Amino acid sequence: MSKLTQLRERRNAKAKAAQELNAKYPADQPMPADEAAKLDALLAEVEQTDGEIVREERYIATQTPEQEHEALLNASTRDPAKQSASVGALRAYLAGGLASLTPEQLREARARQTPDIRAAMSTTTPAEGGYTVATEYMKSLEAAMKAYGGMLEAASVIQTASGATMNFPTTDATAEVGEIVGQNAAVAAGDTTFGNTALDTFKYSSKKIALPFELVQDSFIDIETYIQGLLAMRLGRITNTHYTVGTGSGQPRGVVVGAASGKVGTTGQTTTVTYDDLVDLEHSVNRAYRLNPGVAWMMADSSLKVVRKVKDTSGRPIFVPGYDVNIPGGAPDTLLGRRIIINDDVAAMAANAKSILFGDFKKYVIRKVMDFTIFRMTDSAFTLLGQVGFVAFRREGGNLIDAGGAVKYYANSAT
Repeated sequence: MSKLTQLRERRNAKAKAAQELNAKYPADQPMPADEAAKLDALLAEVEQTDGEIVREERYIATQTPEQEHEALLNASTRDPAKQSASVGALRAYLAGGLASLTPEQLREARARQTPDIRAAMSTTTPAEGGYTVATEYMKSLEAAMKAYGGMLEAASVIQTASGATMNFPTTDATAEVGEIVGQNAAVAAGDTTFGNTALDTFKYSSKKIALPFELVQDSFIDIETYIQGLLAMRLGRITNTHYTVGTGSGQPRGVVVGAASGKVGTTGQTTTVTYDDLVDLEHSVNRAYRLNPGVAWMMADSSLKVVRKVKDTSGRPIFVPGYDVNIPGGAPDTLLGRRIIINDDVAAMAANAKSILFGDFKKYVIRKVMDFTIFRMTDSAFTLLGQVGFVAFRREGGNLIDAGGAVKYYANSAT
């Protein structure tokens, strides 16, 4: 068992105990002093363990490329005998190109391609063709990419057949009301106003990956899992950044850019937030949105550290630590009863920073068009170095499809 796993299990145990203790007393009932001291002690242990987890994750993140590759190799231990036929075909392609596929695998690969990819596969250098990855592989890659930020976890994700611009009509009818009319009286005009939000797609690449022949060809290496780890790191990081703070010009419009102001900190709150600020931010979002299942808080981990120290008017922490949702009975961290999504692409607390988001994140739509397509390159630029090159492409985009303020932000004060 890795050190990181041990730390997470320790945190789960303390967080579960804190959840159970906190749940014993209603929000309007003061907690006895001895129980409050016990809760504070549990929360302190959770916070200490979180610090150890962050240090361990930072250590892993600062590993050299060679160490990072070694970690990926150590994780690439899936038994090839337990893989599906389609994933087995992908692995054969990565190791030896299309020439290494069986006739059955090649027919399936051709059937999965778009016309332009089929043309690439039929050239005189078949090893340089493209391969659209298996469904099983894509699902596991999507799951791995969720770890890089939080937007894939929070947003709505749709799949479309083409990359043409999609236009979404929008309207804010929250202030529109009907009327009472008298007998034979004319009704008043009440036209509604519509807007339009476009959802474009952009071509993302993993950047080229160069691997030595030995790594690709050695049979004990699960090259499929290895490549998956690299793709998840690269594509997951860039797309999450754009879905969070993208400008909307030449890239997706991020949720922070699309959100409206919900609360601005008073003078002196350049790196802090108060209980009242969080309540005001929550209620700045219309109740019609707050009832939706996609409602949550989103912030960077450094901002969560600040929020965890905020207490309500009864002196009780408003942050309730969760524990691993993969464990039976597990629950996520909550703030004022709402789940928290950690996204380090949201700005850390600083002067004028939009540091905390609240609202219905399902209103942010991520659109995926083409499957992940991997190209295997064996031209001279790689061959002379004893390498095989790989590059992956994906077309996708995102935008906040809303006109009524489904997501609002808290901004720290300017001074």
